[in-house]
Amino acid sequence: MTTDFGSDLARAADPATGRPAALSLRGAGLAFGQRTLWSRLDLDVDPGEFVAVLGPNGSGKTTLMRVLLGLLPLSEGEVRVAGRAPRRGSPEIGYVPQQQPLDADLPLRGRDLVGLGLDGHRFGLGLRGRADRRRRVSAALEAVGGTHYADAPVGRLSGGEQQRLRVAQALVGDPAVLLCDEPLLSLDLSHQRTVTRLIDERRRASGTAVLFVTHEINPVLPLVDRVLYLVDGRFRIGPTEEVMTSEVLSELYRTDVDVLRVRDRLVVVGAEDGPVDTHPGHGSCDGSAS
Repeated sequence: MTTDFGSDLARAADPATGRPAALSLRGAGLAFGQRTLWSRLDLDVDPGEFVAVLGPNGSGKTTLMRVLLGLLPLSEGEVRVAGRAPRRGSPEIGYVPQQQPLDADLPLRGRDLVGLGLDGHRFGLGLRGRADRRRRVSAALEAVGGTHYADAPVGRLSGGEQQRLRVAQALVGDPAVLLCDEPLLSLDLSHQRTVTRLIDERRRASGTAVLFVTHEINPVLPLVDRVLYLVDGRFRIGPTEEVMTSEVLSELYRTDVDVLRVRDRLVVVGAEDGPVDTHPGHGSCDGSAS
């Protein structure tokens, strides 16, 4: 049985607003055969809260996303998203995946891609429904600065432009929870800042809870309210300054780990890995999601 230490106290509601948690896990565990990714995980994410999910390859970060999307059942415990059990295609959830290049010949315009986040699984909208759809898609495109390439083939757009459209697609349905699975991977610094700014603006304006899986915390460090750090079945949840310390990470990794602050950046150095939060692809104990 894996050990949970340092989980935060369950919070039934946001003390400032009285609203229930946007996302809640109680005694949650997930195992594949004899391998337990994590167990006895208690986590409440309040409306408007930004939680970063960190950990090495294989620690279960992306798997946690799949549970919240209704694609995988828990092995134990309970999960609620906006007060309900997660399910495929839930309008309460917006999802921003990793940046992946689209086929240059894909017969899909920018506005079509965004529209899939609103009603791509439904057909037969009436005239009023189609008018509302156009209005909401146009508003989402404008919010991410994508209006001028809304009618361009998505496969011909840059990676940064495509990722802006994915953010718009995730937000067009007005979700209560935004799940982001390595959305900054393969983006340059400018596009990273654009994507994080769009997500931050949304959660502050609309109270959307954000669960953000990331390889490196630095691009979102100013935005993070709490960190969930997963390592080999163990985890720690808390504010960045409490979790991202040499003592805590050494305990999680069961080896010597140093956490340094260099010019407002966190640099994590493992005993055998060297610097671990510099760039994706380098040897690290804070690798890409899996």
